[in-house]
Amino acid sequence: MASGESYDVVVVGSGGGGLVGAYVAASRGLRTLVIEKTDRVGGTTAYSGAGIWYPGSAPLKRAGIEEGPEDARAYLRSVVADDTRQHLQDAYLEAGRRLIDELEQNPWFQSFVHGPVPDYFASAPGATLAGRTIFPPDLPVADLGDRAETVRGSIPRERWGVERGTVLTGGRALIGRALAAFLETGNGTLRLNTRLESLVVENDRVVGVTATSEGEHVTFRAGRGVLLAAGGFERNAELRAKYHPVPLDGTWSNGCPGNTGDALQAGVAVGAATDLLDEAWYAPGLVQPDGLPVFHSGTRGGIWVNGAGERFMNETRPYDQAGHEMVRLHSTTGVSHIPCHWILDQGLIDRDGFGGDPEQPPNPAWLESGALKKADTLEELAGLIGVPYEALRKTVDEFNGYAADGVDERFHRGESPWDQMNFHIVGFPAGPVMNYPAKPWPGVANPLLQPIETGPFYVATVVLSDIGTKGGLRTDENARVLRPDGEAIPGLYAAGNTAAAMSGRAYPGAGTPIGSSLAFSYRAVLDLVGQGPA
Repeated sequence: MASGESYDVVVVGSGGGGLVGAYVAASRGLRTLVIEKTDRVGGTTAYSGAGIWYPGSAPLKRAGIEEGPEDARAYLRSVVADDTRQHLQDAYLEAGRRLIDELEQNPWFQSFVHGPVPDYFASAPGATLAGRTIFPPDLPVADLGDRAETVRGSIPRERWGVERGTVLTGGRALIGRALAAFLETGNGTLRLNTRLESLVVENDRVVGVTATSEGEHVTFRAGRGVLLAAGGFERNAELRAKYHPVPLDGTWSNGCPGNTGDALQAGVAVGAATDLLDEAWYAPGLVQPDGLPVFHSGTRGGIWVNGAGERFMNETRPYDQAGHEMVRLHSTTGVSHIPCHWILDQGLIDRDGFGGDPEQPPNPAWLESGALKKADTLEELAGLIGVPYEALRKTVDEFNGYAADGVDERFHRGESPWDQMNFHIVGFPAGPVMNYPAKPWPGVANPLLQPIETGPFYVATVVLSDIGTKGGLRTDENARVLRPDGEAIPGLYAAGNTAAAMSGRAYPGAGTPIGSSLAFSYRAVLDLVGQGPA
């Protein structure tokens, strides 16, 4: 086996946590290597809007959002409801505020901004309407120069060849900024097309990695430690079949194609404990004309029905909750809920559009591919999707009654701050704090409950997708990887979806996955350089 270079720190993975952790290490004078399995940096972070859930951080304070130190802690305690993770929650809250303060000192990161995304569990103690999510500023491609070609594109760019444009937004902006900041420390090295094979252990300590790089087997030594931040195993069909409660092989995932669990398996091979391997950051996925889904964050109209032709949830509830409900019902009722069917009518398409410009008819590619089916009557539509017509007719009639009254008596669509946000804004742009009155649409029916009554009728397919698995290596509050007996493996750290989530089976707010990845990568570096928490 060829001998590679020696570094102070080796980081496996180049998503948000990997690159930010690498920057934190390199900015402290440590010679830091990032190895990335694919030909571009960014991982699943590059596909995201780059929301980061950081209660009490400076961007929130600049936006006029003040909260006591215990508010977010009370919220996490309530929604996670797992005493074994309280130390991880406390570490997360402390690290997020400190990390943003540090990043904003570097001109590449500039100033993060608040985005008005309500917390996902609106009735939990400590929940906020304003939310605690922040975003990086956009990044002109010209500022990044040739490095822009190294940043993974968005899903539309990678799937359908959509032009990149002149500005990197969301996750691409975060990745571009972190990449430039890391390389310009003078202590950072990036190796693309370099796949982790195993960890090197000497005298019970992890001292490096073995990898395959451009067809060559190499060893990279790490004097201080190895940080595994290489995503989850959402693209590994064998591991998903072994651990997950419904049959998913990764085809429907919106995680990065390279996320096959290499880092997880390398950690297990040296004695690491695991947790939450049956979990994922679930989301409904709307099947596109190319046959694959895209993460679907909220439904403004129409209804979803299962294989029996019956409506089964608030279609606009937070996406991870919706995904978990699909799993639960598919696993326990004997009725297919994966996939399910999104029923719409011409009236909704006239109002909101579908698959293109809201002011234009549905993009022909949707109908030509069969991703969107059209029928003159509900009975014909029921035949197209193989559900009982009488059940579908009853479901639609019930929903139309709710639409007339403006109140969804079964599933309460339109009543939560998250639901209302999905009607008022598209995506997660930064902006002023939104106000959500108790009766958001006084004098009018709930616009999230527009009746289904005007033919022709349409149906699209919704499957169970995810933005990554959330189970992985068990870690402590400093991201040190633990053995089954609770002892840390010296020299080994994990963050992001390579580690079991600090939020357990819950998804507290927009940006929890990226926030966790950054926060625990940060804590890992502080630990390996001996700085520790404040």
